[in-house]
Amino acid sequence: MSDTNRKPFYVTTPIYYVNAAPHLGTAYCTILCDVQARFRRAMGEDVKFLTGLDEHGEKVQLAAEDHNMTPQEWCDSLAPAFHDIWKTLEISNDDFIRTTEPRQVAAVQHLWNRMKDAGYIYKDSYDGWYCVHEETYYTETQVAKSDEEHGVEGQHLCPECQRELQRVKEESWFFKLSEFQDRLLALYDEHPDFVMPAFRMNEVRTFVESGLRDISVSRTSFDWGIPVPFDDKHVTYVWFDALLNYATAVGFGDPAMADEYARRWPAQYHVVGKDIIRFHCVIWPAMLMAIGEPLPEHVFAHGFLMVKNEETGQGEKMSKSRGNAIAPQDVIDLLGVEGYRYYFMTDCVPGEDGAISYNRMEQVYNADLANSWGNLVSRSLNMSAKYFDGKTPELPEGWASRANPLRDIADGLAERYAECMGVFDFVGAKDAVMELVHAANHYIEDSAPWTVAKDPARAGELEQIITNLLESIRICAHLFAPFMPQTSVEVLRRMSLETEADCTDLLAACQWGGLAGGVPATKGNALFPRLGGKK
Repeated sequence: MSDTNRKPFYVTTPIYYVNAAPHLGTAYCTILCDVQARFRRAMGEDVKFLTGLDEHGEKVQLAAEDHNMTPQEWCDSLAPAFHDIWKTLEISNDDFIRTTEPRQVAAVQHLWNRMKDAGYIYKDSYDGWYCVHEETYYTETQVAKSDEEHGVEGQHLCPECQRELQRVKEESWFFKLSEFQDRLLALYDEHPDFVMPAFRMNEVRTFVESGLRDISVSRTSFDWGIPVPFDDKHVTYVWFDALLNYATAVGFGDPAMADEYARRWPAQYHVVGKDIIRFHCVIWPAMLMAIGEPLPEHVFAHGFLMVKNEETGQGEKMSKSRGNAIAPQDVIDLLGVEGYRYYFMTDCVPGEDGAISYNRMEQVYNADLANSWGNLVSRSLNMSAKYFDGKTPELPEGWASRANPLRDIADGLAERYAECMGVFDFVGAKDAVMELVHAANHYIEDSAPWTVAKDPARAGELEQIITNLLESIRICAHLFAPFMPQTSVEVLRRMSLETEADCTDLLAACQWGGLAGGVPATKGNALFPRLGGKK
């Protein structure tokens, strides 16, 4: 099927700041999108998966100065770290955008001209509080409330990160955000799933109902940014630049990509951290409304990863000063890449804060992967090879229609799984697959194939038992593939089903009866060796 005949699906991560190397949070968000993208490809959709880097702004310029580099040199020095970790974590993005690229510069300047023509920007002066770290302006009321909450006086701390604010007074171009309050509230009423999970919508709605003010969208106090096309003293405020990347990547403002833009935009999902939800659910849709462009269908906000304090049982923010910071490589060293992906996608509920710990990682890995999934694959393939001369059993006519407990569970499993996956309920999807895995392990004990194999008169029964187990494994391998792609490829290879790995019709592939009979079956090494020591 050609791409034009397939349903388009466009999913994005936020673009990440280049002020530090990738951390657990950026990896978590990126894997969330990767799992969704892999699932959608397996469903036959024409997927575009975008990630990238946010390289402009005062924060980047200051970081570059601290390292005796130009801003571009600083960005170029950090970009490889993101490419490398995404490759290691098996991220299947189709595009990687950097806001310093010519396509982004052209798109942002096109946005400025469209905004000016639409009458939604004006020049004025700004006098107020600004946080360099959050790259956000705050009102006197917000600052006073923050100071009161944190028990400080005269310091003026950022409401978000509690760093000291700067007093900024400069000429600026402003976006008339205040004019979009009613239209945004109407959007939330008409599309209650625009913000996901549902409980995040309340936060966004409350913010908008409290009143919107026009926002500064240019700066003159530094020059590391995209120039305003009709005012060379100004550069674009970093968020006004960064948010546009999602449209830039599919051809916004580029006549040569008009067909691609028409097909790809709007995005189905922006996946972002809960800390930037207002930018994506308030400012971004207002910007698009201002220039008459379609709005993204959903913004999915994930929670924060916290480190569980084993003494209190409570989650704490990761920090080097507390000695509880965990780098992606630390987890890869413990669980391997596939174990890493599985743990964060199935034990941390997307949308909610997740308290992680090495103890819990080992517990989940051993229980789900070593003892259950890996054990099922090893035992079943070992018995197939042992009892059927290194092959899968020959498949007698009508074998797939015979009633058995595993077939009953597999019936409709892919549909239940797909319903969960489509709304980022990865925990629910995992639970559905693990139901079949656990049932298959129990089936081994209940049917005792090692006993059946001793009686030549029960050869047909043995054949059916092993066939049922291998067919369950085949289906589970397909359903686990978005989470653990290489493991699923290996499992299918051990059953001589390599060609099934590139699935584009998941529901059909997971119908009971797709096993190949009489082909080589290989036990292989343990997929997930059990972990022993705890950190």
